[in-house]
Amino acid sequence: MAVAAAQKNREMFAIKKSYSIENGYPSRRRSLVDDARFETLVVKQTKQSVLEEARARANDSGLESDFIQDGVHIGNGDNSPTVEDGTQQDETKNGHLADADIGDDDAKGDEDYTLTEEEVILQNAASESSEAEQALQQAALLLHMRDGMGSLARILKTIDNYKGCVQHLETRPSQVTGVQFDALVKVSMTRINIIQLIRSLRQSTAFAGVNLLTENNISSKTPWFPRHASDLDNCNHLMTKYEPELDMNHPGFADKDYRERRKQIAEIAFAYKYGDPIPSIAYTEIENGTWQRVFNTVLDLMPKHACREYKAAFEKLQAADIFVPHRIPQLEDVSSFLRKHTGFTLRPAAGLLTARDFLASLAFRVFQSTQYVRHNNSPFHTPEPDCIHELLGHIPLLADPSFAQFSQEIGLASLGASDSEIEKLSTVYWFTVEFGLCKENQQLKAYGAALLSSIGELLHALSDKPELRPFEPASTSVQPYQDQEYQPIYYVAETFEDAKDKFRRWVSTMSRPFEVRFNPHTERVEVLVSVDKLETLIWQLNTEMLHLTNAVKKLKGSHFE
Repeated sequence: MAVAAAQKNREMFAIKKSYSIENGYPSRRRSLVDDARFETLVVKQTKQSVLEEARARANDSGLESDFIQDGVHIGNGDNSPTVEDGTQQDETKNGHLADADIGDDDAKGDEDYTLTEEEVILQNAASESSEAEQALQQAALLLHMRDGMGSLARILKTIDNYKGCVQHLETRPSQVTGVQFDALVKVSMTRINIIQLIRSLRQSTAFAGVNLLTENNISSKTPWFPRHASDLDNCNHLMTKYEPELDMNHPGFADKDYRERRKQIAEIAFAYKYGDPIPSIAYTEIENGTWQRVFNTVLDLMPKHACREYKAAFEKLQAADIFVPHRIPQLEDVSSFLRKHTGFTLRPAAGLLTARDFLASLAFRVFQSTQYVRHNNSPFHTPEPDCIHELLGHIPLLADPSFAQFSQEIGLASLGASDSEIEKLSTVYWFTVEFGLCKENQQLKAYGAALLSSIGELLHALSDKPELRPFEPASTSVQPYQDQEYQPIYYVAETFEDAKDKFRRWVSTMSRPFEVRFNPHTERVEVLVSVDKLETLIWQLNTEMLHLTNAVKKLKGSHFE
């Protein structure tokens, strides 16, 4: 229900936004920043209801049922192992808490018990299958002990009853009134037993609180992110579907044939899977005509206003017979071209993805590209990204090694980032990849895709009207962006290398508790959280450095000869 409500809100949001065309350019643009902020808002609004539903399901099913494991009866009945009362004999109490330890109402613990957010995540992981339920899991528990160190024996005995292994234990005096000590216990046991252990500990009045802190040394709140390029099959979540059906002022809103054409092309993208060749689109004469008008305009403006890297790649695309005036390039051909030059590839997208999913794709050197064409009645205006924007705006610079590296680093920084950090990364992307300017021989040049594929804003950006600021990620990431009219502020990079250096330093201050690396041989993102992985990486880098050093020696030797 929460997801449906979010989608409905999104559709209403899209419908209420209005468009106007000024100088051949929309006064409102669809952007990653817009969707990142909306995504964050939806998460905040629906988080509580989603958690309540998950807790209710967990209490109604997984936690209320009894089950047998390794000969120990675990459940909510009288035979379930709980924290032992040290003042009672095991033979008489059978390993249970005394009535006084539980409280006056034996059922009160069950009535008041609700899962925390971390436990919901753990419960969901356990509920995927019986194998997932019995999978060994590391967890850290923070226990607030009312009765002092005497409770430690009870804790350890209860963990043993649930077939758990204590990996770390430390205590400290508590700052909470009524609590003598806090204990941090790291355990390893099956997922379902961890949940039952927490439930059992909470039923004891000896503890003022029990909190699940972490899983596998990574915060349980770390969002899921793809680990292999094939996982991008799960990253095709659209913030909106088929803009012409949602926005009454969209150029194609009243064109039934255009809307149907968009839908057909979108279905091709939805059906695409990792490893498939990108399906070709039989573009119509009208669609190729729209491409030709924009293409010729870019040809006229490019020599004076585009950066040298863009112009050099554009010429290569022309030489490869990919960029021609009369025909829209096929994504498969463009993808093969990029793979040869920078290792980037394309993947068809049905529309604007969520900011998190789009940025995650860049980490694998994959650019999500639409295949549909803007409406022919408005060739220089598109309310959302279309293939003309992708091809003429983004593709040339993705063929440049330095810019391709910068794009991938933005994507790698997004993996596992918080919602607020995704919004900041999206803002950096907006002011660089989409609307970036750079210096070239003391002159301003454009490298942003939205500038290079848009007549009005390109001329505005290079005029004396907007404010120009040096690119600094820390300030750029929090700068309000403009989606109603031309940008009042643009950020200027000294060079791509300078922008990359500044970006790396800024990313190092982000809160993500781990580092990641893309392995181009396996197309896999590796999380660098173990000494073994780091030692292997150091060995690989040393081997590469040896080859590079030998190459330098040979070049110097041949030069002197």
